Amino acid sequence: MPRLAAASLAGTAIEFYDFSAYGTAAALVLGPLFFPTFSPLAGALAAFGTFAVGFVARPLGSMLFGHVGDRYGRRPVLVVSLLLTGAATVAVGCVPSYASIGVAAPVLLLVLRFLQGLGLGGEWGGAVLLTAEHAPAERRALWSSFPPVGGAVGFVLANGVMLGLSAGLSQAQFASWGWRVPFWAAGVLALVGLWLRSSLTESPRFLEIDDHARVPLVEVFVRHWRRLLLTAGALAAGYAVFYTVTTWSLAYATERLGVSRTVMLTCVMTAVVVQGALTPLAAHLGDRFGRRPLCMTGCAATVLWMFPAVALLATGEPLPMFAGVLGALLAFTLMFAAIGAYLPELYEPRVRCTGAAVGYNLGGVLGGALTPVVATALAEGSGQVPWGVAAYLAVVALVSLGCFALLPETRPVAAVREVAARGVTG
Repeated sequence: MPRLAAASLAGTAIEFYDFSAYGTAAALVLGPLFFPTFSPLAGALAAFGTFAVGFVARPLGSMLFGHVGDRYGRRPVLVVSLLLTGAATVAVGCVPSYASIGVAAPVLLLVLRFLQGLGLGGEWGGAVLLTAEHAPAERRALWSSFPPVGGAVGFVLANGVMLGLSAGLSQAQFASWGWRVPFWAAGVLALVGLWLRSSLTESPRFLEIDDHARVPLVEVFVRHWRRLLLTAGALAAGYAVFYTVTTWSLAYATERLGVSRTVMLTCVMTAVVVQGALTPLAAHLGDRFGRRPLCMTGCAATVLWMFPAVALLATGEPLPMFAGVLGALLAFTLMFAAIGAYLPELYEPRVRCTGAAVGYNLGGVLGGALTPVVATALAEGSGQVPWGVAAYLAVVALVSLGCFALLPETRPVAAVREVAARGVTG
C-alpha cells in the first residue's frame, strides 16, 4: 500500500500541477496577454472563462475514461490521462499571445484548456479507485486520501514555480516569457509520472468482476441518476471554496487591494501545505467515525467561516489574509478528505469508475467552473469587503450540506466491527 499510494500521489500531483498552473496564470497574467482589447474587469472575466472550460471538459473526460476503467481496467486510465494532460499543458506554454496571432491565440488557449480538463477528468477516478480497491476496508479512507494530497502537492509545485519567477523577474519579463516556464516544465514531470506508474498492478476488485457493464455510463444514468446528482451537489461547496481561495483571491488581492503577487502566493501556498498535511489525519477520522458526518461537518464549517474569511482577506494584510485562507481550506479538508473512499463505495464495482468519476467532476462544474467568474463579478459591485462572495459560498455550502444529508453512510460494517473489537481487546 505505501508504494501504491506514493505512485498515485505522485501522478496526481503532476496532473494537478498542470491544472493549477493554468489557474494561477489566469489570475495573474492571461487577461492582458490574450484579451488585450477588453477592459481590465472584462479581461479578468474572460481569462477565468477559459479557466472554466477545463471544468466543463472534466465530466466528459470522466465519462470517456470511466468507460475505459470499467471495461478494461483502472490502470490504463492512469497512463493515458497523464499523457493527455501533460501534452496539453506543455502546448499552453507555447501559444503565442494575441499581439502575435490575433484571435487565434485565445481560441488555441480554449482548446488546450479543454484537453487539460479531459485528461484530469479521467485521472481522479483511476488513481483513487486503484488505491481504494487495494486498501483494507478499515483503512480505506486513509489510503484513499493520498491522491488528494497529490492535488495539494501539485498546487504548491505550480505556484512555487510561479512565485519564484514572479519574485525573480521584472513585470515585463514575467509577462513576456516567465509565465510560460511552469507549463514547459510539465513535460518533464509527465515523463516522471509515467515512469512511477509503470509498476502499478491492476485493481483486485476489477479482476474479480465477471460481468462487466457494456455501457457503464448508460447504466449509471439509468440506475444511479439520483445518487449521481446528489454527489455532484454535495461536492460543489468544496470546489467553490478551494477555487475561490486559490484562484479568485489571487486576482482580487493583487488587482483590487494592491497586494504583491509574491505575498499573496506565499499566503495561499502556505495554507495549502497545511491543508495537504492534515488531509490523511482528517481521512482517518472518516474511517473511525464515518464518511458522511465528516463531510457534513466541513459544510457547516464553511457556512460559519466564509464571512470572517472574506473580511480577513479584505484587510490586505498578510497574517489576517493567511488566517482567512487557512480556515477556508481546513473546512474544505473536512469535506473532501474521505471522498476518495466515499464515492467509490456509493457505486457497485461494475460501474464504479464511471459513477465515482462523473459525480466528482460534475461537482467540479457546479462548484468550480464559474466560481472565479461569479466571485469577480460580485466583488466588483461591492464595497470595501466583498460580502456577496461570502454569501454565495455560504449558500453553496448549505446546498451541499443538504445533499450529503440525503446520501447514505458507506463505512463498511465489517470494518466498524473490527475496529470496535480492537478497541475492546486493546
